[in-house]
Amino acid sequence: MATPEHGIPALEVRDLNVYYGRSHALQGVSLTLSRGVMSVVGRNGMGKTTLCKAIMGILPAASGSVAFRGWQTSGARPAEIARAGIGYVPQGRRLWRSLTVDEHLRLVATKGGAWTPERVYSIFPRLAERRQNGGAQLSGGEQQMLAIGRALLTNPKLLVMDEPTEGLAPVIVDQVAEMLVDLGQQGDIDVLVIEQNIGVACAVARDVAIMVNGRISRIIDAHVLAGDRDLQQTLLGVGRHAHDEIAPAAEPAASIPASSTKIYVSNPVAPTRWTPPVPVGLIEGAARTMTPVATIGSGRADPSDRRKTPSGGVVYVCGTLDTKGIELRFMRDILKGHGLNARLVDLSTTGKPSGAEIPPYVIAALHPRGAAGVFTGDRGSAVAGMTLAFEAWMKRQTDIAGLLAAGGSGGTAMVAPAFRVPAIGVPKLIVSTVASGNTAQYVGPADIIMMHSVADVQGINSITREVLGNAANALAGMVKARLVEKPPAPAKPAIGLTMFGVTTPCVDAITSALSADYDCLVFHATGTGGRAMEKLVDSKLLDGVIDITTTELCDMVAGGVFAADETRFEAMIRSGRPYIGAAGALDMVNFNAPETVPERYRDRLFYRHNPQITLMRTTVEENVAIARFLGAKLNRMTGPVRFFLPEGGLSLLDAPGKPFWDPEADAALFKTLENVVQQNANRQLIRVKENINDLDFAQLVVRTFRSLHTQTPAARKGA
Repeated sequence: MATPEHGIPALEVRDLNVYYGRSHALQGVSLTLSRGVMSVVGRNGMGKTTLCKAIMGILPAASGSVAFRGWQTSGARPAEIARAGIGYVPQGRRLWRSLTVDEHLRLVATKGGAWTPERVYSIFPRLAERRQNGGAQLSGGEQQMLAIGRALLTNPKLLVMDEPTEGLAPVIVDQVAEMLVDLGQQGDIDVLVIEQNIGVACAVARDVAIMVNGRISRIIDAHVLAGDRDLQQTLLGVGRHAHDEIAPAAEPAASIPASSTKIYVSNPVAPTRWTPPVPVGLIEGAARTMTPVATIGSGRADPSDRRKTPSGGVVYVCGTLDTKGIELRFMRDILKGHGLNARLVDLSTTGKPSGAEIPPYVIAALHPRGAAGVFTGDRGSAVAGMTLAFEAWMKRQTDIAGLLAAGGSGGTAMVAPAFRVPAIGVPKLIVSTVASGNTAQYVGPADIIMMHSVADVQGINSITREVLGNAANALAGMVKARLVEKPPAPAKPAIGLTMFGVTTPCVDAITSALSADYDCLVFHATGTGGRAMEKLVDSKLLDGVIDITTTELCDMVAGGVFAADETRFEAMIRSGRPYIGAAGALDMVNFNAPETVPERYRDRLFYRHNPQITLMRTTVEENVAIARFLGAKLNRMTGPVRFFLPEGGLSLLDAPGKPFWDPEADAALFKTLENVVQQNANRQLIRVKENINDLDFAQLVVRTFRSLHTQTPAARKGA
């Protein structure tokens, strides 16, 4: 089969009719899968499996057509269709009882394909454990994994899956759903999923086709279907008895916009010369409803809205409208008064109707378990579920011009993780009752502005009117300021450097040497500083990293106040870019005033940095633990790695004659790193005789950095 031209759908079914004897199973079925994942849902007996078999050529079509990437499959045998690039996971698995798992996979594996048995085993580790077991010795979940793996090993371009989660345990269902989402995002395989599990069908696909009585009743946005229980009951009979009939002409639920189009077929049954005129009621009853995806309240920008903000963006005003509706609408109206496209995002968990542009069920649909993971009836789990769903929703938005929220401690905790998602520079402001205390848990590494509400966010009064008004006007000013054309910044790539007071001479020397060619951004290694730098790496706002001061690991291991977390270095691992680091200030743990030091450390060596900061020297045991964590992270980096070990001392305090000079502790750090790190030409530990703050050390770091990064014209001229 020829390679399809750009724009040709992966699968196109047109007016497909299939019969079992005189029984009309598929009645003019039409659907189009352009790319990605599409779900088809419906009750038993609606024709879903018949559709799969017709696509695969197992059942002949009486009329209509099936096109795979432009190739008409009519008349082709199932084997020809499979060889053309359509994989099939049949309902019931269809495994050989006598063949082992490994024999199943090796039997269909093709040489040189992207999918291999080893890759299948990596996705389904349980299959690797059971590779010598026969098909009849597997549980239902294991059989389904094997059926999916077998189909993937044909390296299909289109995967047709009939009830892939039927009869599976919830944990296996989640694993299959996650795999389908990954396939859709990777873009190599398009997937048509036939499902009865509405949560799975909506989680893995953007669009869902509703199948009723052998017809595609309508195609609807997955987020809308997932979050609207009434709509599910109307279309699919969810919650009704199995014998209740579902009228295909049911009127759209209140959440479906009036712009939905009804499609009428004047002859629902193929007429003959003796066929009497079709009654109007029958024509109306057979009508199909097509719901335009773009018009659903899914959070995507309305193309008809001409009030443009940066890059056509939207200012989202977020919170729980059931308790903070008056306050949020007050701020929304101020933003609209500035000519901004402001929309309400309702995060209420009560399940009540919402007048917001983005209602709660649209957000809740992004929870891994769908709306059921949010609307639990228990406030604690509901808030936790909505927090997770809102963060997932935010990651999908590409039109954010600004974010604004108002609430108490619960509302602040709910919006904060999502507000940390957009890139640095996108205005983000939270009016909160907890903004006068420690806000680190909310702000994290992001540039979130938190404004103290002074009075509780409860109605509009003389205080809240001023505070909320200032917040809305401030955000409007920030958003509009980004519209103003600014003079172009100097065309210098940005690099991130980590620094502490005890590594300042080193970082100063490096920035002085590189500042002519690079925009040097220095991050204070206080836990938050390291996370902020890594956020910029993830946002692709840094062209390089010189991680001189990795001291946050000491506090993580020993319980200091400037601790990193388990995600440290993960951004560099994801980026695949060159990494230059050093054991800077790995000789110290940070505490606040002396009286705050834990009792178990009272006999340790301390240095009073200032009245509020007390430093504690790390021990051999702590340095070994630090090196093991650090070494494991370095091993996972795929880009060039150069990590420096200054034998002359790790800080200003770790030098001959200085308070923290301890060659034995430093040697334990270096030796453990050399034992853990898998060194090669790409990944190297570099021992240096000098102290980290010696000029020769800084110059060596600069030379190494330049050797791993493309130099600017000015740098090449200087060289």
